[in-house]
Amino acid sequence: MGKLTFLGTGTSSGVPLIGCSCAVCASNNLKDKRLRSSVWIEADGQSALIDTATDLRQQALRAGIMRLDAVFFTHHHADHVHGIDELRSFNFLQNEPIACYGKSETLERIRTHFAYIFNGKKSEGGGKPNLELRVINDTVKVGATQVTPVPVEHGALDIYGYLINRTAYITDCSKIPPLSMKLLAGLDTLILGALGLKWHNTHFTLEQALGVVKELAPQTTYLTHLNHNLGHDETSKRLPANVYLAWDGLSIDV
Repeated sequence: MGKLTFLGTGTSSGVPLIGCSCAVCASNNLKDKRLRSSVWIEADGQSALIDTATDLRQQALRAGIMRLDAVFFTHHHADHVHGIDELRSFNFLQNEPIACYGKSETLERIRTHFAYIFNGKKSEGGGKPNLELRVINDTVKVGATQVTPVPVEHGALDIYGYLINRTAYITDCSKIPPLSMKLLAGLDTLILGALGLKWHNTHFTLEQALGVVKELAPQTTYLTHLNHNLGHDETSKRLPANVYLAWDGLSIDV
């Protein structure tokens, strides 16, 4: 059995938002302090991330991550990839490349957006990440933990969630296709994005996410990728049994 740690549970702006003084942004509750969404998987001495969030340095220091064997990217949006340069610290520690998995389209956008990493030129000064981009279409193992891509829709963009043994991690999502719903049947744990209360064209609202939870009926659900309209304590009181808001630093078995 492996362990999954929520490194961040916030939306693209994080919580608190810059310049906002609403009740959640001004809250003293540490569970209302949300870095950009990412998780860390540990199993059998192996260590992997799902996404390199904008706040990766802060997240890695807080969680005490000392090694990374793989990264699984959901998609190329900034809040999910812009911490990629922090991977060079693990290259320095390990003296070996890090395998980075994702859809071919996602990896191509990463290759383009971060051309300095992949241009084949030697870097002067502080160095650059040493990464191996690998297209994933089927299950990859992290130790004994199986990681399987799950196609989902993020507005008009086709992206990946991931199935980690019998735990699913699906953040930026507005629709789960029927074949993926079948893949997600019988889950122990569902981790699902629930952006906020108002309709959004690329994300589930809280109400829509709860509809998916009702249909899939996992044993336990954690909601993530949360904005500042979802205060932890207030929202938690309204959730069904076995459905919880995730928070930064929470660890669960997978």
